[in-house]
Amino acid sequence: MIKGMRFLVVLLGSLLMLAITVPVLASVNSSYPGTIQLDVDATSLDVKIFQIRELIPVTAGKMTLLYPQWLPGKHSPAGALTQLAGLTLTANGQAIEWQRDQLNMYAFHLTVPAGVTQLEAHYQFLSPVETNQGRIVVTPEIIGVQWNAMVLYPGGYAAGDIHYQANLRFPSGWKIATALELASQQDDQVHFKPVRLDDLVDSPLYAGKYLQRFELAPTVVLNVVADRPESLDTTAEQIKLHRNLIEQAYKLYGAPHYQHYDFLLALSEQFSSIGLEHLQSSENGVKSGYFSDWSKNWAERGLLPHEFTHSWNGKYRRPADLSTSNFDVPMQDSLLWVYEGQTQYWGEVLAVRSGLISVEQYRDSLANVAASYDLHVGRSWRALQDTTHMPTIAKRGPLAWSSWQRGEDYYREGQLIWLDVDSKLRELSGEKKSLNDFAHAFFGKQSDLHAPLTYTFDDVVEALQLLAPYDWGTFFRTRLDGHAAESPKDGIHRAGWQLLYTEERNDATKSEEEQRHYSDFSYSLGVQIGKEGRLENVIWDSLAFQQGLTVGAVVVAVNGRSYSAELLRQAISAAKSTTQTIELLIKKDDRYRSVSLDYHAGLKYPHLVRMDSTPDRLKSILAPM
Repeated sequence: MIKGMRFLVVLLGSLLMLAITVPVLASVNSSYPGTIQLDVDATSLDVKIFQIRELIPVTAGKMTLLYPQWLPGKHSPAGALTQLAGLTLTANGQAIEWQRDQLNMYAFHLTVPAGVTQLEAHYQFLSPVETNQGRIVVTPEIIGVQWNAMVLYPGGYAAGDIHYQANLRFPSGWKIATALELASQQDDQVHFKPVRLDDLVDSPLYAGKYLQRFELAPTVVLNVVADRPESLDTTAEQIKLHRNLIEQAYKLYGAPHYQHYDFLLALSEQFSSIGLEHLQSSENGVKSGYFSDWSKNWAERGLLPHEFTHSWNGKYRRPADLSTSNFDVPMQDSLLWVYEGQTQYWGEVLAVRSGLISVEQYRDSLANVAASYDLHVGRSWRALQDTTHMPTIAKRGPLAWSSWQRGEDYYREGQLIWLDVDSKLRELSGEKKSLNDFAHAFFGKQSDLHAPLTYTFDDVVEALQLLAPYDWGTFFRTRLDGHAAESPKDGIHRAGWQLLYTEERNDATKSEEEQRHYSDFSYSLGVQIGKEGRLENVIWDSLAFQQGLTVGAVVVAVNGRSYSAELLRQAISAAKSTTQTIELLIKKDDRYRSVSLDYHAGLKYPHLVRMDSTPDRLKSILAPM
């Protein structure tokens, strides 16, 4: 009896809490009355604090203000709530108390007194000052404004039914870039035209001391901000290749659906890197040598094609379970293998078609992708479909055993699946149809700019079925839900290539090692070793794993000599012709120990090798349209 009463109390309590939170998330079918004024002061470069004021039209009664929690493109509840501070509310000069919801930490409840028609909110966004606190968005030369971090909005309404008029103050003499349309500007103060909340959040802004604009097409602009003015020096050929990207994208998808598009590209050693999609713009951040060290940084040149593709796949067309009414309704990520996987595929292909990277560089990168997922032995217990939950599970934090736990594999393993689809379409149709036709038909449809055209799994299958009859549903489910021992390589083989290993590093490996400051021994010893010998990754069940090595351990010496990547490469090569083990001195925490690696198979690095028995469909896939 007592247990039954306890159960009843718990159940009633749960239902009560649910009743409290549902009205916070539910949206009414009407527009919020009036326009909210949002004033942001972004001039605090030293302490990196944004001062914010909102003037909110209100009526008397109970009200809830929400801080954006579920952010488009993040695929998870990633709102920077810890950086929201100093919230004070006033009306007619009197303070109004607020109370945080007991379950939804992003919701603030208050009561508007009788006779009050405007609520004034003051607060700060305390942007990170060190990378362990989050992305650095303020430096002495660059500011990034993500409006979702700046706004509080009324609960109970769809984001498309709330209107904001945003104003921004930025450092004197700087320039700004954004897809938002300006109403007026006086020196360092800009006033934007009123927009819907979802459009405001979807239109970030970069401000910079050094900013240059390049017109890529009549309605497309590349806006580049940098730490130093010399980073903005470009060649005519470099800009031409970016113009080629726009041309190739239009040929692939058809006419653009946006009114105008702004690439926001930051070149910096301090401003944190980023790649985030929006309907009419994208936020991109890379190192300062994007243009100046052109030959070395080719691996970064797939970023802009990827984010540009998202304007069609992810923003204009969106998985139905990712399309929510506001930013505090949970999203579902079941189709991220289409949203991100196919975008990853097209981003790389468009980079080649436009000339931003070469065919050889693409093949090396593809070899690395296929080989790396062969090492993800976690597929034995975890299907690829389940990795679409990782943005919510891990919040994109580091994993101790990524090859076993599996990260967001739907990106690059998804890329392999879409190569599989493309090559299969070509085979089934006698080379008359391809994924080009799917992209044009599926993402080229016309609809209201402000209403995403959603899609489901069945929509994807149906569109492919119209191009080439086949059991596409089983095709996908086998790859998404299965536990194959290796990464999906049917697409590579059908495209006329196979994965082999040699002792020579390919160009993609060399570039990645240089950019990420590590040395890759994944396919021999099962480790990636970073600066000063620190293990950055250990492959599950590899030789290193079996010897008890973990991330964070440090290789101090190789065969009695101080560690260097080149010395370890030499030791691995020398061990091929001897029975002697490779001796490592390892330091972990405050302990040292010796590790003997009985390995004699030499260095191993992935490469794609041509299969003459199969048509070179990869060549056709990568050819400009």
